[in-house]
Amino acid sequence: MFKNFKISMLSLRIRIFLSMIVMIIVASALLASISIFQFKNKAIQYHQERLEYKEGAIKENINYVLSNTTYPLTSNNLALIFKDKIHELSDIHNLEINIYSLDGYLLKSSKSRFSIDAAAPPIPQYIIKLVQSSIEKRYVDIKNIDGKKNRSLYSLIKDDKFKPVGILNLPYVEDNSYYQTELQNFLIGLAQVYSFMLLVSFAVAYFLSSYITKSLKTISDKLGETSLNQKNEKIVLEASSKEINLLIRAYNAMVDELEASALKLAQSEREEAWQEMAKQVAHEIKNPLTPMRLTVQSFQRKFDANDPNLKQKINDYSETLIQQIDTMSSVASAFSNFASMPAQQNETLNVVEVVELTMDIFNEEYIHFEAEGAAIISKIDRTQLIRIITNLVKNAIQAVPESQENKAIAVSIKKQSNTVLITVSDNGIGIAKEDFNRIFEPKFTTKSSGMGLGLGIIKNIIENYKGTITLESQKGKGTTFTVSLPIQNN
Repeated sequence: MFKNFKISMLSLRIRIFLSMIVMIIVASALLASISIFQFKNKAIQYHQERLEYKEGAIKENINYVLSNTTYPLTSNNLALIFKDKIHELSDIHNLEINIYSLDGYLLKSSKSRFSIDAAAPPIPQYIIKLVQSSIEKRYVDIKNIDGKKNRSLYSLIKDDKFKPVGILNLPYVEDNSYYQTELQNFLIGLAQVYSFMLLVSFAVAYFLSSYITKSLKTISDKLGETSLNQKNEKIVLEASSKEINLLIRAYNAMVDELEASALKLAQSEREEAWQEMAKQVAHEIKNPLTPMRLTVQSFQRKFDANDPNLKQKINDYSETLIQQIDTMSSVASAFSNFASMPAQQNETLNVVEVVELTMDIFNEEYIHFEAEGAAIISKIDRTQLIRIITNLVKNAIQAVPESQENKAIAVSIKKQSNTVLITVSDNGIGIAKEDFNRIFEPKFTTKSSGMGLGLGIIKNIIENYKGTITLESQKGKGTTFTVSLPIQNN
């Protein structure tokens, strides 16, 4: 449903309204995120500082005990020295205290143990190395156990001569319940405040967006009513916004220009219609003139008074000229009536015979005609059929360069099911793929001369018969046009 949705589809009023709502929501989300981040950092800082404070206080007490003991200050005597004191220190500071030897083995712990308890694991060697190699001779190991962060501080215990005698361990479990409660109360209060602000912003955004877009709505309605085919009214409105007033003045100026442009456009359309009609008429007259000229020249060149087939040839030439003259007469009649190109005058004829007769006007030796059968009977306009063949063959001749050695143009006709298929192929320069979709457009041509009307006109003729014309072409290898016309018997 929302696959093709775009924000530009919304009206300006709704976009202003939504923008204000989104700003409130984003602001509340940012404030909540920052607050959560700050609370977490504050909790981390609190636990870190608290552990450091506990460490300092406990080490002062340990140093005091060591300075007042009668036992020699050795690692083995630490368990005796803190036999009772370690529990006192643990109670005072409310923290578990463990004392390990320098090798990492537990010597004394404030945590009560029973004889059946397993021996406490020693301190891992990597931690002992980290403690000894650090500048402060201390290391804090942090692990998450059962969803809670556990800090375990390790620090060297030194005698009065600063010689290490043991390792102090302070396990510390972070308790964030206080901060979580505070954060929860803060977020609840924030949600209440922003919920109220959201309700207020709904009302403010609605009235503000309506106020801003009121003048624009008037202009929009006027623009929707604007048309070249009618008298357009100017906007009489004084808006409170300078930008809106500029827009109104621009619209009123556009209305004045539109009226002037409408008059020029009407005149231009009339002139263009006459020009287009003149071009079509010139093109349609030029089509039969060329084959007529070629026919006369061929007759003049090949005339032989002693030819036994002279009478038949004269009849053929005469019939060809009469067909082309009829085509010109039809075009002239249509132009004189200021109507469309000649209407269909369908007659039952042999399509193969008409096409073959039309091919006789072309004297190029490289043009070959082939028919699948001697007769394909259909009801069709003779003049328009001749126009189709003449135009396609002329285009094929012009597509083959004069300098090309091996020239070939093939015209074939066959019956396929209830359809007549006429193909005109050449081995000329071909047509680029990017021009395939434009080749039948009026005024489009790939030739240096001509007006590009021929293919567009014959395409209309073919489509009037519910037929089709298609092309296959490869640049530099040639082109094939295929005309498909349904056979009509009624």
